Amino acid sequence: MTAWRAFAATTARVVVLLGLAIAMLAVLLIITGHDVVPALSAMVRGAFGSYYAITSATIVRMVPLALAGLAVSVAFRAGILNIGAEGQLLVGAAAATAISGALGGVSWVVGIPVMLVAGAIAGGAWAAIAGALRLRFGVLEVISTIMLNFVAQYLTGWLVRGPLQEPTRVNPQSVTLAPALQMPVLLEGTRLHAGVLLVVLVAIAVWWWLRSTASGFRLRAVGATPTAAASAGGIDVPRTIFGAFLLSGVLAGLAGSVEYTGITYALYENFSPGYGYTAIAVALLARLHPLGVLATALLFGALEAGANAMQRDAGVPSVVVSVVEALLILLVLAADRWRPARADRTGIDETGT
Repeated sequence: MTAWRAFAATTARVVVLLGLAIAMLAVLLIITGHDVVPALSAMVRGAFGSYYAITSATIVRMVPLALAGLAVSVAFRAGILNIGAEGQLLVGAAAATAISGALGGVSWVVGIPVMLVAGAIAGGAWAAIAGALRLRFGVLEVISTIMLNFVAQYLTGWLVRGPLQEPTRVNPQSVTLAPALQMPVLLEGTRLHAGVLLVVLVAIAVWWWLRSTASGFRLRAVGATPTAAASAGGIDVPRTIFGAFLLSGVLAGLAGSVEYTGITYALYENFSPGYGYTAIAVALLARLHPLGVLATALLFGALEAGANAMQRDAGVPSVVVSVVEALLILLVLAADRWRPARADRTGIDETGT
């Protein structure tokens, strides 16, 4: 399957899933006693109802979801159940915030790459802890990455109430990032920033790397059959696994630094509304395909933007949409379970990479 066919297939699936999501949401609204038409109208308006809603709500939410989804995809392709994208995203944002204080007088051309790199390195280092625990002590990454998420959350809270708190010490947040260091806005009058271009480039780069390089092949081989990769392929499995941890953390950390420099301009408690957890769904619905992640991230960006509008305009709790998202994931997993085993016929290239 070519990349564009895979992307088109994923996009078509996203459209079908969007229809299913709306149908399930309508049923839930009826069950919970809400008016269906006003609630769905508010949701659609919030996600696609205007030029501003599309650019400043749906697409800007897609950016961190796509980067974190790529992080999860890379890890899962290597057979690593990285549940820690949330924590890696948070430490990435914290690192970008910390280093921004030393960039006074620097132009955005230099400052933004420095902050992005700092966030990526911090995310990679955070993921490396789980990698080292697995390879050295056999600790399951499912447990270690979840625990590291909590540590990152408390660490962020401590930072914004301590070393990184704004000078007046009134609000538990960092200093607002100087305008000269903020991510350039692509469309005047909107919140659409240059991070959307970055995420497209990163997705293409990850797809190309997995598909066309020896190291990408080693990662896919280890994820498919680690024993055969070691015995028949002569692949250094522990080294490949550790590299996958690092790359996954780098991508998640980059998501945090992009969100800081492009949208929030400050670090605070509850910095992420769960982007790292939603990214797992993003990756699974895309069947771990890097380009498909762009389409599924857009779907979840639209759902979350619509959920906020539905809560604001129609009084429907946004948690209803979270239930729909969970149901979508269960549907897709159930469909995969009952689907003919294509992987047996196509091997590790089943997803197009």
